[in-house]
Amino acid sequence: MSDATQTSFRSLLRLLRYARGYRLRLIGAISCSVINKLFDIAPEILIGIAIDVVVNQEASFVSRLGLATPESQITALAVLTFFIWAGESLFEYLYQILWRNLAQRLQADFRQDAYEHIQKQDQSFFENRSSGQLISVLNDDVNQLERFLDGGANELVQILVAVVAVGAVFFVISPLIAVLAFTPVPLIIWGAFYYQKRATPLYAKVRDQVGRLATRLANNIGGMSTIKAFTAEQTEAARVRADSEAYAEANRHAIAVSSAFIPIIRMAILTGFLFTFVIGGMQTLDGQLSVGAYGVLVFLTQRLLWPLTALAQTIDLYERAMASVRRILGLIETPIEIPDQGTQTLALPVRGEVDYSSVNFVYGRTGAGVHDVNFNVAPGTTVALVGATGSGKSTLIKLLLRFNQPHSGEIRVDGTPIEQLTLHSLRSAIGLVSQDVFLFEGTIGENIAYGRPDANEEDVIKAAQTAEAWEFIERLPDGLDTAVGERGVRLSGGQRQRLSLARALLKDPAILILDEATSAVDNETEAAIQRSLKHISHERTVIMIAHRLSTIVHAEQILVLEHGRIVEQGRHDELVAQRGAYWSQWQVQTGGAA
Repeated sequence: MSDATQTSFRSLLRLLRYARGYRLRLIGAISCSVINKLFDIAPEILIGIAIDVVVNQEASFVSRLGLATPESQITALAVLTFFIWAGESLFEYLYQILWRNLAQRLQADFRQDAYEHIQKQDQSFFENRSSGQLISVLNDDVNQLERFLDGGANELVQILVAVVAVGAVFFVISPLIAVLAFTPVPLIIWGAFYYQKRATPLYAKVRDQVGRLATRLANNIGGMSTIKAFTAEQTEAARVRADSEAYAEANRHAIAVSSAFIPIIRMAILTGFLFTFVIGGMQTLDGQLSVGAYGVLVFLTQRLLWPLTALAQTIDLYERAMASVRRILGLIETPIEIPDQGTQTLALPVRGEVDYSSVNFVYGRTGAGVHDVNFNVAPGTTVALVGATGSGKSTLIKLLLRFNQPHSGEIRVDGTPIEQLTLHSLRSAIGLVSQDVFLFEGTIGENIAYGRPDANEEDVIKAAQTAEAWEFIERLPDGLDTAVGERGVRLSGGQRQRLSLARALLKDPAILILDEATSAVDNETEAAIQRSLKHISHERTVIMIAHRLSTIVHAEQILVLEHGRIVEQGRHDELVAQRGAYWSQWQVQTGGAA
């Protein structure tokens, strides 16, 4: 067995293991396909028997069953034919229902399981994979598997049944003709495996190109304003065209292999049919074979061999599906680097104490990170993290939220190591206002209430007022029911950031993280948010990341980071008096004013 065949077979076994919960449905679908095929073959046998009745009349095969006259025999065959056709139609309906419903359920389960598994991954997982590739797996690959189960699976079952059932009839009637008629079958099987060997890597490349194209389209649509601003329309159109051509080229190679398979199979089928037609005809003329038996063989040869012309398309569907199965299961089986294995929950009410003890973390690709970080945030106090871009501020936040895992050291919330807490308990106690604001497509009210879907309108309005967002919301024609568009595209940057702050405040977390919360707002709005910070931070732990030092002068504790290390620590006045790194930044931002 070739490596490609083994790869596809292993993929099929993985698919069957995944679908073990649908074992009864699968058995039912296969059974209906088998019965339908047996009914499908039966009319050819009845035609041969009818010919035998017409030729031999009272001496026909059917007469041995107690039907003496040819008229009664023909009538009996007609009744039997009716029930066979009715049975074939019934089981065709049943197998279509069963296979298609199975396809729908499996594709839904695959997509849901893959998505839920993605949600459990740490931040580095998404940093190392493009959203286009992930969407390609969740949509294109899952749909490819669905297409195979809708039709290809039934075709494979019925081809196997046809070979076995027709072969049995042939060997009963004439072993010699059976051997000759089945002569092309090994060639067909060899051709199928040869095609499979050639097609497997080709379809893997096709799936890869689909992901690349999806990534390109997702990035370009998301960055359309940048493309327009830099008049890069022609450049990006050329890149999309190149990726589209690469996808078409990958498909072209796969199509070239699959298209060559059908003519070869047709000629092999012709050989088998001619053997039956000529040798069977000679035996009938010599009296070795009855006319009815000859008719059965001729008709069954076509019933056996002609469906094999569809084998190429069926294997084509199969190979595409197995390539997709490997990608889907590869995604589902990706190890979770930060498993949710904690068993403890934070005692209520959460006090909000945060403690970093000898924390170290380094990004594998860049070598950046944080080194030997130690500090404590007392409950209900505000701590600010300042430093140049890449100094480790956001890394400390990601470690607290367990988006990443420290390589050494420990982070505790209210005295409990965060690894011992369930992720739900930990993250429920934390509200994040990120510099990169993400709003979901929907209304303003739905986005503010995202963390508390059961919140009433009064609570939503109060959170919006606290975040200095209510004034602009009130001016909108639809107020809280205003649609924000995809990623909040219909709102300004400052408006999006104020909604993000309102969303975090409505959650009412014990620990509030503000990552450049005022970076995208105008001076007036920044001043308004600063006025509300005193209320926001009341009986709440606040961790602020800020480049504008004016926003953190009232923090109880300021940590200055350089290259992942804390180089200064204290209150604003203390740090300015030290005339160190913080003082230098303050001088730059204030023009020398103390």
